Amino acid sequence: MKIAIHGRNIKEHTKAFVQEMFDELSSRGVEIQISETYNGFLEEAGIQRSNPLVYRYAQEIFDANFIFSLGGDGTLLETITHVGKREIPIVGINTGRLGFLATISPPLVKSAIHNLFNGYYTFDDRSLISVESDKDVFEGLNFGLNEFTITKRDTSSMIVVHTYIDGEYLNSYWADGLIVATPTGSTGYSLSCGGPVVLPQSSNFIIAPVSPHNLNVRPLVVSDNSVISFEIEGRSKNYLVSLDSRSKVVEQTIQIAVKKENFKARLVKMNGDNFLNTLRNKLNWGMDTRN
Repeated sequence: MKIAIHGRNIKEHTKAFVQEMFDELSSRGVEIQISETYNGFLEEAGIQRSNPLVYRYAQEIFDANFIFSLGGDGTLLETITHVGKREIPIVGINTGRLGFLATISPPLVKSAIHNLFNGYYTFDDRSLISVESDKDVFEGLNFGLNEFTITKRDTSSMIVVHTYIDGEYLNSYWADGLIVATPTGSTGYSLSCGGPVVLPQSSNFIIAPVSPHNLNVRPLVVSDNSVISFEIEGRSKNYLVSLDSRSKVVEQTIQIAVKKENFKARLVKMNGDNFLNTLRNKLNWGMDTRN
């Protein structure tokens, strides 16, 4: 078996679990390839590993059976950019905080590896959002799992985002910004702006304004077969566009649109792992003494 590994800074309380993971993989004869950045963190933490391969660029990843993401949900979003259209299954190990996407806790890493070898898992394919523009904004990484966002940059003045669905005019949003979220992203930035929670396998986008001037403008759920395009105006000539955790400043004249990407992110779900349980636990639903 071949496994690629990416992660972020290693916290003191997770060192033992990370070392246990490498020991378990080594004992099973797994061929390992580690991202260059994570390999540096492993060296700083003193984690022992058996002469692994190291990749610097996404295209250097070998033909892995799985790729491990060690960190929080932000790390898993990074890992998706490493995988891209190859759709290598991603195993999310949560050494961060919230863990909506990375659901395997460090004490369960050894058990998770056992499950991978014995086929005790399923694939959870998540739709991605793709950005098209007349300029290369995101340096070729024009896809994301959670959301695409347009926001004001350096002024207290609102911006106006003229929005179109399949070429037909929808609305002019007078707001601090506008979010287009996937079902996966419905529990992220969109949720904090009053957007609905959408189940992962729903074929939808959520259009949610950020602090709209008109309070009767509400989030809208549309088909993910739609192409959503924008024209931006305001006092500033520059705006901030974000794709998951990657942000760029763009000029007002840019032509930009979003649609569903033609490939997906393939997450590995262990048997017994359930999105509804995750939803209740992470959002503290039912956490009331009356329940």
